[in-house]
Amino acid sequence: MSSTVQSPPTEGRKAGPEHLGHVIFITAAAAMGGFLFGYDSSVINGAVEAIRGRFGVGPAALAQVIAAALIGCALGAAMAGRLADRLGRIRVMQIAAALFTVSAVGSALPFGLWDLTMWRILGGGAIGMASVIGPAYIAEVAPPAYRGRLASFQQAAIVIGIAVSQLVNWGILGLADGDQRGTLAGLEAWQWMLGVMVLPAVLYGLLSYRIPESPRFLISVGRLDAAKQVLAEVEGGQVDLDVRVAEIESALRSERKSTFKDLMGGRAGLLPVVWIGIGLSVFQQLVGINVIFYYSSSLWQSVGIDPSSSFFYSFTTSIINIVGTVIAMAFVDRIGRKPLALIGSAGMAVSLGVAAWAFSYKTGTGTDIAMPDLQGTVALAAAHSFVLFFALSWGVVVWVLLGEMFPNRIRAAALGVAASAQWVANWLITVTFPNLSDWNLSGAYLIYTAFAALSIPFILKWVPETKGKSLEEMG
Repeated sequence: MSSTVQSPPTEGRKAGPEHLGHVIFITAAAAMGGFLFGYDSSVINGAVEAIRGRFGVGPAALAQVIAAALIGCALGAAMAGRLADRLGRIRVMQIAAALFTVSAVGSALPFGLWDLTMWRILGGGAIGMASVIGPAYIAEVAPPAYRGRLASFQQAAIVIGIAVSQLVNWGILGLADGDQRGTLAGLEAWQWMLGVMVLPAVLYGLLSYRIPESPRFLISVGRLDAAKQVLAEVEGGQVDLDVRVAEIESALRSERKSTFKDLMGGRAGLLPVVWIGIGLSVFQQLVGINVIFYYSSSLWQSVGIDPSSSFFYSFTTSIINIVGTVIAMAFVDRIGRKPLALIGSAGMAVSLGVAAWAFSYKTGTGTDIAMPDLQGTVALAAAHSFVLFFALSWGVVVWVLLGEMFPNRIRAAALGVAASAQWVANWLITVTFPNLSDWNLSGAYLIYTAFAALSIPFILKWVPETKGKSLEEMG
């Protein structure tokens, strides 16, 4: 710890019930960015075939339009840390909310494929910003004793956003008599699917005006009285505010605002802790989780399941995702980050391996595809098991660790780099899965199995345990 000022033991520093309620509110408000992250990431799936028909594009071009948002995500994530240090955490939330709103309107009313792509990239930039600023803000505001559970709100919001987007798409499709291009109030159904996101985007912006700025940012710009007020609101009367401010101020004096240059210095270019953050982000994506959420409907249809059932199974995986996230929120502060990640890695590796075995029994081509009943049932069970193990571990733990593990002097910039790596890996999985599945669906799942297995030694050797530590203790 760089500070010479001693603080009260972090394990015992708990907010009172009245303060905890306030902390939960501001955490949930900040996590609205995560809700929009999940919503915007998955809502496009309900519009894919309609966009193909509306603009007359082939599968390759269509895949690029869908994946274009992920490039925006990487750019937004890379910018968010520096903007947060310069403008404040709340201002970055407001910028992201404005980008979400503009993207929703533009995507619903495109002139052509070119500007639809542009609106998708803009929305991706908002997702990238929200993916960085949410965990960082929550980590800085939450009392240490509750930080893991409160940081889990980000992932909970993401999975709820995914599920809500599927329900909204289904509801709009029902109003349009099952036709994605059916007309509703002068617009096609798919346009409404993309445009409805304006509602949570505006809500996110409004909520950002109701929550306080991070005390660490306030102290960094000399607003000590305002920082004390926020600390009193979130940590309660049991905390010596002068000591807490002095602790944070001393840590801030020993550092300067982080830049990408500050991340350099290790034998491999970047500092070791930055590489660990990048590794966490990349492994989280390379196990193939977004294949389930971006392609689940077409995946099940590709192994002979009818479209209506494939939609049902897509929805059930989103429910399993929520259940797993709730489990993680309950245990991340009890058993720690590393044990939970190891449990998830082992469970994912087994589930993906079983799915690969089941998919190897796929027969037929084109629309004449089938799987034996046993293998079909096993594949469905394995996919749901995979989502459960991901959700109760890596889905939550990665966000918690990224918000906690970096030293104060590089936290914002390192978070931006790690989140950018996550979006690049997400993009890689998104654009390669169609070709991999055409080549060999079972082989694709064997690749994801290998990454899940490799994540186990990675956790054991390099990932630190951050349970119960204050941010100032991270270096």
